[in-house]
Amino acid sequence: MRPLSERTIAITGATSGLGRLVAQDLAATGAALLLHGRDAQRLQQTIEEIREATGNPHLYPFLADLASLRQVERLADSITVSQPRLDVLINNAGLGAGPDPQRRELSADGYELRFAVNYLAPFLLSRRLLPLLRREVAEAGSARIVNVASAGQQELDLEDVMLEKGYSGSRAYCQSKLALIMLTLDLAAELAGSGVTVNALHPASLMDTRMVREWFGTPQTSVAEGARHLERLAIDDALAGVSGEYFDQDRPARARTQAYDPRVRQRLQKLSRQWIEAATGSCENCG
Repeated sequence: MRPLSERTIAITGATSGLGRLVAQDLAATGAALLLHGRDAQRLQQTIEEIREATGNPHLYPFLADLASLRQVERLADSITVSQPRLDVLINNAGLGAGPDPQRRELSADGYELRFAVNYLAPFLLSRRLLPLLRREVAEAGSARIVNVASAGQQELDLEDVMLEKGYSGSRAYCQSKLALIMLTLDLAAELAGSGVTVNALHPASLMDTRMVREWFGTPQTSVAEGARHLERLAIDDALAGVSGEYFDQDRPARARTQAYDPRVRQRLQKLSRQWIEAATGSCENCG
């Protein structure tokens, strides 16, 4: 990869929690950062604060609500049009169980909200940005996708992925994170030998974030601990070429068994493309 100061790194969910701290840490290296948020005022404030703290002028805002797959498409298009290359994509944005874990919520496209934001959005964004990541491989030899998953995982019922029966916020969150690990394994296999690596991680347990405080009350670990492990996967040259792994912090680990079933992953991919096509009118550029 290029020297850190010459890399371009995209981070979703960069205005709070883990994404916010990782953005500031990586800005201090001099890297160009493409920072995503869904609130324009908060996004601009984040950029101003990080710029003041680090002196890095290469911070660029990208506004999108990941609960809308059309907005995810526009986000990918905006990045592609404005950037000559992309070294790292960090799919960090996500939703927890929600303030009322028993209330099922829907995305702008009518899909279960946590599944839409935590899985379908990175599915579409990653695939739409693959040409830009491949361009970086042609120039610098490698590029990376890092997916922020969780140790909280639950098998998917492929007959009721949207949880129309027996809904709980915890189940919705946990199945979306297992689906994200399945995406990681599929992309890594598809991109093997291309120079684009794809890994997922559980950064830390119950970090001090709004999501955790809302869901569990008292945090158990700091955001800084999770940031350290995420940054390692994103920029550490020692991990060059490592792909298709699920990390528990800094250690390769095993996800739930269903993640390694190729038939389940194939079925989920097919369904995912159907859902994206139904929401956007096309899935030509989503794999």
